[in-house]
Amino acid sequence: MSTLQRRRRRKRPELNLIPLIDVLVLLVFFSFVTMQFRSSATLNITLPKVETAGKNEFKGPVTIGISAEGVLSFNGKEATEEQLTELLRQVRDLDKDAPILIRADETTPLKMLTLVMDTCRKLGLNRFSLQSR
Repeated sequence: MSTLQRRRRRKRPELNLIPLIDVLVLLVFFSFVTMQFRSSATLNITLPKVETAGKNEFKGPVTIGISAEGVLSFNGKEATEEQLTELLRQVRDLDKDAPILIRADETTPLKMLTLVMDTCRKLGLNRFSLQSR
């Protein structure tokens, strides 16, 4: 009987890791697919709707944002009026024909929009456009 008992030893329980790894990979993949990447410096801007607007393709290096409260941003970073003027001056020194995109919220005060457009014109940057949806 002693030889029979030796043969009936219990097998050590195994933890099958392959299915667990598969589930973990699927969870990570699902979280990346559903995640929304937003910059904290990005202004919350609702663009005005224009029925006759052309294509919304822009390939320029400069984007100026104006929020509904009139807060300015230069390429995603907040800027004051003086900082914006200095940054645009630097752009003009690099390339006078650089295209500039102005992204203004649909409820932006007209005063801020005209200030940005006027600053561009004063510095000789005449290739600016307004983005719409």
